[in-house]
Amino acid sequence: MQKDYQPDLNGSDEIYGQEELIERAKSADALLVTVTDTLNREVIERLPRSIQMIATFSVGYDQIDVAAAQERKIAVSNTPGVLTNATADIAMLLLLGAARGAGNGEQAIRQNTWRNWAPTGFLGRDLTGKRLGILGMGRIGRAVAKRAQAFDMEIHYHNRSQLPEHEEAGAHYHDSLESLLPNCDFLSIHAASTPQTRGIINTGTLQALPPGAIIVNTARGDLVDDNALISALKSGHIGAAGLDVFNDEPQLDPRYRTLPNTFLLPHLGSATLETRNAMGFCALDNLDAFFAGKALPNPVTL
Repeated sequence: MQKDYQPDLNGSDEIYGQEELIERAKSADALLVTVTDTLNREVIERLPRSIQMIATFSVGYDQIDVAAAQERKIAVSNTPGVLTNATADIAMLLLLGAARGAGNGEQAIRQNTWRNWAPTGFLGRDLTGKRLGILGMGRIGRAVAKRAQAFDMEIHYHNRSQLPEHEEAGAHYHDSLESLLPNCDFLSIHAASTPQTRGIINTGTLQALPPGAIIVNTARGDLVDDNALISALKSGHIGAAGLDVFNDEPQLDPRYRTLPNTFLLPHLGSATLETRNAMGFCALDNLDAFFAGKALPNPVTL
């Protein structure tokens, strides 16, 4: 970027407020943003006329009002594909960590409270032979299914449409969430954040899961109603939750920290050196294409 552009870099990695974003955009032709930069309609309408493109360093783009950008004829791009494997790996880590109570075991070691091996100590749940439901069978959902099949899990999924048979790889399609949920010993969430999916994991959907089901979320925190999930975790209807994303992160609901049946990570889905580099170069490829007058490799459109 420094070779090809004149960047105004955020060297301290602070999260800019809306006024700061607008002010820094005054001397720019494009913005390279992340999931922490909120570009709602108000911000986009106040951006200087010099801004021609917004490239987000992420697959998700729910922090950007794409409709407002298109009205301003501002191009928007994202970075799909390059973080599929890293995020699928984290989903499996969460499945295992939540099922086996790995957080409690790790804390016992660090806090020096582990006294002895016991036949009923730190009991968890097997993955082998269990039913894994996948909500959203895109690239990441399919990568999770592939990994879970190595644990001999039975894969069920709900998607906007059924996949071709060769992409299903033996997974069972459900044409509704209501059909999927009773078939989930584990549920892994991989849907995009949209007005239709926000809060989709709520009291009703949680009650439709079998007692003791385990939930994993590597998608977006706003897909989950925190009050409903915390209540279900406390009652035991949901056996455990493995969460990498949260509402209002990093200021997650503090009650999650106190629950022994949670396994929590600080949004590590794409956090490998290889993946973050690939995301950055993907964002630059989109910028390069735009200013060369070529089609964007990864355009975001409504």
